[in-house]
Amino acid sequence: MEINPNQLPSDPAALRQMVVGLLGEAVERERKLRQLQHWVEQLLRARYGPRRERANENQLFMFAAEIMARAEKTPPASGETEAPPAGAKSTPQRPGHGRGALPKSLPRQRVVHDLGEGARQCPQCQGELKRMGEEVSERLEYVPASLVVIEEVCPKYACPKGCTVVTAEKPMAPIEKGLAGPGLLTQVAVSKYGDHLPLHRQADIFRRQGVEISRQTMCDWMRACADLARPLYELMKQCVLGSKAVQTDDTPVPVLDPALPRTRTGRIWTYVGDDDHPYTVYDYTPNRSRDGPEKFLKEFQGFLQADAYSGYDHFYEDAQRGIVEVACWAHSRRKHYEAQSSDLMRSTVVLAYIHLLYAVEREARDQKLDSAARRTLRQAKAKPVLADLRAYLEREQPQVLPKSPEGQAIAYTLSNWKALVRYCEDGDLEIDNNGAERSLRGVAVGRKNWMFYGSDHGGRTAAVLTSLIATCKRLHIDPFAYLRDIFDRISSHPKSRLAELLPDQWKAGLPSSAPS
Repeated sequence: MEINPNQLPSDPAALRQMVVGLLGEAVERERKLRQLQHWVEQLLRARYGPRRERANENQLFMFAAEIMARAEKTPPASGETEAPPAGAKSTPQRPGHGRGALPKSLPRQRVVHDLGEGARQCPQCQGELKRMGEEVSERLEYVPASLVVIEEVCPKYACPKGCTVVTAEKPMAPIEKGLAGPGLLTQVAVSKYGDHLPLHRQADIFRRQGVEISRQTMCDWMRACADLARPLYELMKQCVLGSKAVQTDDTPVPVLDPALPRTRTGRIWTYVGDDDHPYTVYDYTPNRSRDGPEKFLKEFQGFLQADAYSGYDHFYEDAQRGIVEVACWAHSRRKHYEAQSSDLMRSTVVLAYIHLLYAVEREARDQKLDSAARRTLRQAKAKPVLADLRAYLEREQPQVLPKSPEGQAIAYTLSNWKALVRYCEDGDLEIDNNGAERSLRGVAVGRKNWMFYGSDHGGRTAAVLTSLIATCKRLHIDPFAYLRDIFDRISSHPKSRLAELLPDQWKAGLPSSAPS
């Protein structure tokens, strides 16, 4: 509202209306200013601040600290004792600090540092010293990897009378008539999708060893490896869809497009199976439309734990799909954490309540409770905290502006409340979706190294090979040992026994002395 101070109206009603308009503009301007300040603070935190969402205990208000202290002093419910609940296991001793023993599986070379001839005489009686033992210490050394040329010889046999000529056959190779052996293919795959080493750096490493291998050649190798392992990938996908609960999330990835002067944004989705189906499977889509999850989860029935992405809503609305929503408390906590700069009091109280919920989960994890015992513990300790938290949010919601950061955080939590508290009803469910977020951490790290996918086909190749490598890491399997064996065997392995090559079954088939 533009006002000329030399032409102010003399009518009190008009002046009053002018003042009301100015106050409204001031309030709106203040709201926009606070919103901009909030965005700047979040950008600075994302760029320079810590990633961990840890509340500063020095900033907790008295009632927030009182909530936490009261929960820590809560006596056990009637009929309970201080003994661990049913299904609990003894808490393991944490390993101490310091240098541990080197693995017995590592090859050892014995180097003896002996005394010289002149030093083997007694300095007093000049008699010859006799060996009485030895002191042994270990030092870890590194031997650089090297490329080896394998000459595959196939002898020929001919009939002396000239009837026939027979040549011995070579075993099937991972890439027919290809230069690379299974070990080299595995090295390239694990280095890129497991250790996030882009192909141009690998080309430099091979060049230092005297071999010139172009990036395009290695790209073709990875595509062939993904096609080779795709039946195993599809089997892992079916196993994940058989889980009782699946965690999912997604992250953007730049993708080259010949039709554009710049990269466009593709999407990598992760689907994490439960403990009975310990596989992590990735899926690539050219965009973030709901068609990707719709196609992947077409046959899934069970609990789906994800963020509040609207593309999942139609899964939950269709009762015939049999998909039940489980929300993530980490996402809710993050919104309240980010709102501290605009409303420290309310956000701190909510963070204190959420801290109590995670304290219950830590207790269950430390005691290694089974599913039934964990549900019992949540019903006894987490459910009352959730009831108090909801009452607090409903009481405070009318007191905050709907578009303020804390107002949006409260609205997010209450609108997803039914899905947020569902984890208390089943001990097999998790409080948050952090398992899926952790599985995407490797993609985020790799994205800063290899920068982009070369095409949509390159994204699908990455999804297949990353699924195998991430599952190996989840099961504490050496990805190189696994893929080296798989690439060597899968071409001639019977399709009816493909399940034997799944990472968990492959690990179970290892000799007991073999390191994982």
